[in-house]
Parts: sequence; structure tokens; C-alpha cells
Amino acid sequence: MSSRENDFSRLELSYRACLDNYRYFRSKLKPSTKLLVLVKANAYGHGAVEIASMLQQVGVNYLAVALPVEGIELRQAGISLPILVLTAGTDFFEEIIDNHLEPGIPNLFTLKALVAKLQARGIGNFPVHIKLDTGMHRLGFMTSELPELFEYLKTCTQVRVKSIYSHLAVDDQPAMDEFTMAQIDMFERNSDALIKVLGYAPMRHILNSAGIERFPQYQHDMVRLGIGIYGISALPGVHLRLVASMKVKILQIKELKPGDGAIGYGRHGMIAPTGTRIATIPVGYADGIDRHLGCGKASFNVNGHRVPTIGNICMDMCMLDVTGIDCNVGDTVTVFGDDPTVTELANILDTIPYEILASIPRRIERVIVR
Repeated sequence: MSSRENDFSRLELSYRACLDNYRYFRSKLKPSTKLLVLVKANAYGHGAVEIASMLQQVGVNYLAVALPVEGIELRQAGISLPILVLTAGTDFFEEIIDNHLEPGIPNLFTLKALVAKLQARGIGNFPVHIKLDTGMHRLGFMTSELPELFEYLKTCTQVRVKSIYSHLAVDDQPAMDEFTMAQIDMFERNSDALIKVLGYAPMRHILNSAGIERFPQYQHDMVRLGIGIYGISALPGVHLRLVASMKVKILQIKELKPGDGAIGYGRHGMIAPTGTRIATIPVGYADGIDRHLGCGKASFNVNGHRVPTIGNICMDMCMLDVTGIDCNVGDTVTVFGDDPTVTELANILDTIPYEILASIPRRIERVIVR
């Protein structure tokens, strides 16, 4: 636990849950298949340094981030695993080189800009990862762009292709498996052509978390594990362990009578005819607790009891109706964890768990629990 045990709010990260999820996905892979884990967006809100430290201990082969600054943060924290920067851009090549990061290359413009920087520094065989667009149409080389790439790579000694990869768009949706298979087929054909031009075989990877579960026969040389490591499965009935639990402490308790008015901004929290007992906790929409969870739409866990929100969610606080519940100032409230789960809150908001997790700011302390 943290040395600051009286902190009002924290995100507890279960090392055991992370390890169990890793073993689940690892069990679906061949011993020779490498496993890359996504720690972009502050590890989906969990805390990139904390999660990367755990992953380095359990034995993952690669990490991936979205931006160079995220990779630099990990290097400064002592993370030594290879790090793929998925959206490297063209403005931070010096930092990428100096911090031994490995950029994803989605187009020839980016590749040429990197090569110019490497030439200026006299660097050769720098590791890069070639992104192919197989149908998601976000980033990557289209099939029509490959001949120009091939010609350029034939004489380029400044880089060495470490991997070839693409991204599946709907592999978590069985109704669209025909499209997924078309993506995989295009990836294999285009990566085969690139390998023939290179004269050596980089790693290939296209499967994400859902792909590992649903299409393990296409694991190639490496897979990319994202939300799955944090405890969210694409398959019904698979019970992964949620790594993160948000826990806060009650700041104040009030006993309100009918004549005391209403509760919170807009006076939307109505007091019951027999009176209402409320508890105020120190998290709000600035902490990832969406305003649409207010006014009783969500409930949190206080001493084993589910208690609804009351009134509007504030920026830094929200109120709970704890009428009839035995609780005191300083007691712990579970906003999400085992009960309720972040998936339950996401369903209320008609969104995905990623969005809630990724919105948790750095001011919420991350604490590894073993």
C-alpha cells in the first residue's frame, strides 16, 4: 500500500490480477510468439509507469505507447523493454533516437523524414515498424502505396524493419468476421511482399486483445494486448480480473430534514419526506466520474452496500444517499472495482470501459497492491 494511507482517493492496481490476465492471454499463444502490451494513454488510465513496471516483471516482450512523450516517461522511470511508438509523428525524432524508442512508420513522408535525421547523425539500421492499412483507414500504407515504399527500402540502410503490423477494426464483432478475415488476408499478402523485398523476415503482428481470444490461429510472430491485460474480455462468459479499483474516503456526512431544501448544483438532489442521510466523497467529473452518473443513475459501494448518487456530480466531489447505511467519515467507498465494475458504469453511460479508465487524471494516486 501507499505510504500515504490517509489519502482521500486512490486507484489501486492489483499485481495479482495483472499477472492472472497475462497468463490467460499467454496461454493462447505459442511459446515462440512474442507479447506486446499497450500502455498508451497512461496505461488506459491505470498509470503507465506502475503498469509497465509490473509488466516488465511478469515477462512481456514489448510495450507500445501512442506518443513519444509517453515512451520518454517510461525510459526516465527505468523501463528497459523495447517500446514501439505507434504515432511517432515527425517532430520528435531526436528524442526517439536518444531514448531508444522504435517508431511506427505509416507513410513514406514520415520514413523519409526519419532517414534524413538518421543520416545527419550517421546512424544506420535503426529499428522501425511498418504500419499497413488493411481496411481500418486510420494510419498505414495503402496497397497502392507499397511499390514506392519497396523501391525506397531497397537502397535505404539507415533503418531496419523490426516489424510489420496492421490493426483489426471489428474483430470483437462476430457478425463482421468476413471483413476481419479479409483484413488478415490482405495483411499476409502485403507483408509477404514486403518481406520478399527486404530479404529478411521482420516480426508480423495484427491481433489485438479481441483477436487473441477469437483468432489465435493468426498470431504470427507477435500479438498486441491492450484492454485485455486490464481485465476486459471480448468474449461472453470470460471472467478476467479487473486490475484497477477506485477507492475514496468519505469527507463528511449530513443528516438532512425535509425542510433543509435540496442537494447540490441545480438543487436536483431531493430530500425524502422522512429525511435523507448523505455522504460527500472527493471525486467528481474532473476525476473521470461523468456527470451523467449523478442523480441516482449510478451507485457505489459503502461497507458492502450499494448506495446511489444524489444530486449532480460536481467537479471535485459528489454526494451519495447513505440513508440507513452504517458508515462514518473516513470510511472507504468503492467507486468501481469488483462491485460495481467499470463495465457497469460504462453501460450506464452507453460507452466503453476504456473511456472511463482513460479519463482518470494523474491527480488520483496509483497504488500497486500485491
